[in-house]
Amino acid sequence: MEGRVITTILMENFMVFFGHLLSDSSYPVPQRAIGVGSAFEGWSPREEDVVYRVLVPLNPPPGHTFHLEMDTSGQLPGRNFFIRVEPVCTCPREQQDDNVLCSLHHHPEDEQRRNEEPNFLNTLGTGSYLDVEKTARWFYQLVRAAWPALPQSHSWQIVLLPSSRCCKFKVTRGRKSLTVELLFGVREGNSDIYVSSQPTEALFTPSTVWPETYAVAEMKFFKLIARQDPLNNWHLKCLHVLARALLGIGFSTYTLKTIVMHLLNTIPVLRWRMRHFRRRLGNTMEYLHGSLEEKRLDHFVVGNRTFPQEILLPPDVKTAEPPNLFHRLAQDPAAHTQAMNEYCELGHRLARMLHDGR
Repeated sequence: MEGRVITTILMENFMVFFGHLLSDSSYPVPQRAIGVGSAFEGWSPREEDVVYRVLVPLNPPPGHTFHLEMDTSGQLPGRNFFIRVEPVCTCPREQQDDNVLCSLHHHPEDEQRRNEEPNFLNTLGTGSYLDVEKTARWFYQLVRAAWPALPQSHSWQIVLLPSSRCCKFKVTRGRKSLTVELLFGVREGNSDIYVSSQPTEALFTPSTVWPETYAVAEMKFFKLIARQDPLNNWHLKCLHVLARALLGIGFSTYTLKTIVMHLLNTIPVLRWRMRHFRRRLGNTMEYLHGSLEEKRLDHFVVGNRTFPQEILLPPDVKTAEPPNLFHRLAQDPAAHTQAMNEYCELGHRLARMLHDGR
């Protein structure tokens, strides 16, 4: 809890500084950071390994708009987008002065002068598209410039950590340290779905590709569950124990999180209390076993017709075919055999942890 609070306050201070710095510039303006992932959902496997992940939405600068174009090549897993930067007219409706024109309707003689001036697309774009890696480098520059002006700089030390698709840093005060991963992205309409700088599962993600992220919708799902039974967090303890047991095993924590979310959507939260703890762990393992046998685990958000209506999804996300998170197992018999063996190992670990009371 303390780490979440410290990270939230730190990011609020960063955003205030960024807002002042960029309010009159021709660069995108970062919006309020949104805490996502296990650290903010409350089930991180080990305190010493916690990464506080935040998503910073970007609004286009005046005179521009961000247009999302889906990648239809099929070369990368999941739903991926390009962000085309397009100019828009900002001329007054009743033009008083022909000499005052927006960047779209400028005078021809201004063309050379405008080309020589700094342009955010020249800095952050590749062609007409927003570039993830260039935007990451820009965020590193912003963080480096802002840090001395923040109150935290008087008592904390900051170290910038290398990353090509996000801005990652560690802050330290005495023995206390926090690692923050700042992702950035663009919101899809008025929904809770974004395209972000996170990498895909592929070995290489082109710098103009922005994968769709469901992290904000999933975080809001956990908040919705918490509101239904405010004094009960045993569903998070269940996920925490599963994530701890996974350490060193091939399954991703996202696999177990997906299964728990499916179960939370079908088993009332009132049946996730302490007396149900072992049964819910058993339900999760049964669900995992069934999914492994079928070689299919549906994504929780995409194509889920029973997803809570309070969380806003774009229409095409609601109606899309759910991605199979186990698609690799269906294509690779050796990977499937290994996954079944790892399922057995996970079951043995959980049994030992429960026996030892850990």
